[in-house]
Amino acid sequence: MSGTVRLYVDHPLGQGQTIPLERPQAHYLFGVMRLEAGAELLLFNGRDGEWRCEVAQAGKRGGLLVCQEQSKPQAAPPDLWLVFAPVKKARTDFIVEKAVEMGVRRLVPVQSDFTNSERIRADKQRAHAIEAAEQCGATFVPEVAEIQKLSRLLDHWPAERHLLFCDEAQAGGSSALAGLLALQEAGRGPWAILIGPEGGFSEAERARLHGFDFTHPVALGPRILRAETAAVAALTLWQAVLGDWQ
Repeated sequence: MSGTVRLYVDHPLGQGQTIPLERPQAHYLFGVMRLEAGAELLLFNGRDGEWRCEVAQAGKRGGLLVCQEQSKPQAAPPDLWLVFAPVKKARTDFIVEKAVEMGVRRLVPVQSDFTNSERIRADKQRAHAIEAAEQCGATFVPEVAEIQKLSRLLDHWPAERHLLFCDEAQAGGSSALAGLLALQEAGRGPWAILIGPEGGFSEAERARLHGFDFTHPVALGPRILRAETAAVAALTLWQAVLGDWQ
């Protein structure tokens, strides 16, 4: 069903299940996408997999869809968090979008010592994550946590979760790929990737992060990357070595 409309709904999905549409969804499907009764589309809710559905009723203010058959089983990405400091809005949106496409289970925005942008709304980024999942064919939508101070997050860090610390101060040192290959023995349990703000990490933050047993500092190549580039680079390397790209 290449080119078929794909939509996230917060409603149970199953054989013969009917899904009532609210006005915004009806406007999108019937006003923007021009679907009519009898048309097919794909639905997912992050819990029940993806389902091929048919439009039973189409109206300007509402509608009704009926599930026909499951087209994809439910699949969760690896147990990977992306911890990142918000940057400018468009770049933060880019980080969220690419994290969903590349497969993370949780997005954790943090305020570090040098974070330039403290404004981020979890509900807005959740909506952005849903849009990204609709576009990339994912059946899972990552949780978007409320922003919190990096220091507080580290105070309550679960010791069993490995933390890949992308330290810009190590640029030009040993490669992240070599470091990750060496970490394969650490196992495929829970992980997180930490990306800093535009201003980098403070010396106090860097010293604290290097002091944890669960932290694995790495360099992302010979040059210092922008935050959004670093997020994509780190996710790519982690997925290729320890994730579900193998």
